[in-house]
Amino acid sequence: MGTPIRNILELQGEIGRLKNLEAQQAVALKARFSGPSAIFTTVLSLFPKSPTVDGIKGAGFFNQDLLGLVSRFALPLALNKTLFRHSNFIVKTLVGILSQKASHYISEDNVSGVWGKAKGLFNNLFKKKDKKDKETGIVLEKDDVPAYQPY
Repeated sequence: MGTPIRNILELQGEIGRLKNLEAQQAVALKARFSGPSAIFTTVLSLFPKSPTVDGIKGAGFFNQDLLGLVSRFALPLALNKTLFRHSNFIVKTLVGILSQKASHYISEDNVSGVWGKAKGLFNNLFKKKDKKDKETGIVLEKDDVPAYQPY
């Protein structure tokens, strides 16, 4: 707060200043909601337009790709319906908030990268080994040759 009010003149001056401030804010608020385009601009101003925040691509709500937008709603819903089914309101609220923040890290690029790594891992695990003779070590059959080779 500012300086304390000591007499009636200071009180009247402060009341006059607050009334002027109220009138200015009423005019500014009326201008923000004067028409459909002004309302739309006001709503869009709620969402950040910065391309990166903390190095995260598309940190704004509308700057995320489709997978990021879906994860903003699907991730908290899935967690609250499965892992935190019998939790209280506060835990479910915290899960929802943290899931909203975590959805910024989910994008099509990240998911496709993780999918490629998992696919490569499974291909390496289930890849057939060359059949070798145990005594000589000579390859008898090679399983990784494709059956059809177009010419």
